[in-house]
Amino acid sequence: MLLDGKELGPIVVRRNPRAKHYNVRVIDGKIYATIPKRGTESGIVSLIDSKRDRLREMLDKNQKRPVLNEESHIKTYTFELHIFRTCRSDTYISLKEGILHIACPEETDFNDDQVQQKLWSIFTKALRVEAMRVLPPRLATLASINGFQYSAVTVRNTKTRWGSCSSKKRISLSSSLMLLPEHLIDYVLLHELCHTLEMNHSVRFRALINKVTNGCADQLRKELKVIPAYTEMTFK
Repeated sequence: MLLDGKELGPIVVRRNPRAKHYNVRVIDGKIYATIPKRGTESGIVSLIDSKRDRLREMLDKNQKRPVLNEESHIKTYTFELHIFRTCRSDTYISLKEGILHIACPEETDFNDDQVQQKLWSIFTKALRVEAMRVLPPRLATLASINGFQYSAVTVRNTKTRWGSCSSKKRISLSSSLMLLPEHLIDYVLLHELCHTLEMNHSVRFRALINKVTNGCADQLRKELKVIPAYTEMTFK
């Protein structure tokens, strides 16, 4: 059966009569939970809740991502990815005029796990550099326009949350926001700014986010849920 893990995504739950204990694992970017013979659904839910932070960390490290190769087309907010083969003996990287060029040796095997790890590492680093350049200034602009105040902003390579806001008004943003169009980036930033005044998703929060998005909060939230699979995330 499937269990709604909220920000953790769908959780596959299986009952194993030979299992002696509850068990939760992350495989290929998805959570699998095992219930022992005499276990209950409430028991596995309790275990998942107790390990929620750890599961987020595991999902960040174990996301199933598409294979990067010469046919890959990923367009971010500020650049496009261009992978190609070259006669060079090493990998060459260049980010110019809105294009991240990754030149790979002619003999590169794009199905090799180490190659994929290297390519995704390059792409992720470029994404974070651009996110750190673009997102904090945009957050400051939106805060000024709408009268919000926050104490700090950080950008991280998280894969399960678009952003979060602490009780001390510290906002954390995911570099993966750069995979969204501008209006959805602004929506997430405004969402977190609203949390500087309302820490939960109460009626007052919903009224506030609807106000600063000109009545489009529900529509924007729906748009955010239909993005490509490798950016399936949430925020709080």
